[in-house]
Amino acid sequence: MWTRHHKKKKYGRLILPAVTVAFLSYFGYHSVHGDYGLKAGQQFERVRLERSAELDKLVTQRSVLEKEVGLLSDGSLDEDIIDEKARYQLNMSRPDEIVIFNTYF
Repeated sequence: MWTRHHKKKKYGRLILPAVTVAFLSYFGYHSVHGDYGLKAGQQFERVRLERSAELDKLVTQRSVLEKEVGLLSDGSLDEDIIDEKARYQLNMSRPDEIVIFNTYF
């Protein structure tokens, strides 16, 4: 009866650990630097905070504009507001007046 004896290869034992290290390295790198990794999460958070601040600013501007529109509505026309808006749009004033333009934006 003939038996075959296989020589143990030196590098055969290193294939599985090498594949495992490559696999973990690939996913480890992309978990930090990838499109949805840790650094991208920090960037998303920074953009979210900037946009939240911008939203707060726009909400206050809108409330100011809604208040002005409420003063100009048909039910409660305020002559001072109409005069102020007309002077601002036409850029006119009397010689004895001091004009201070207060823009809301």
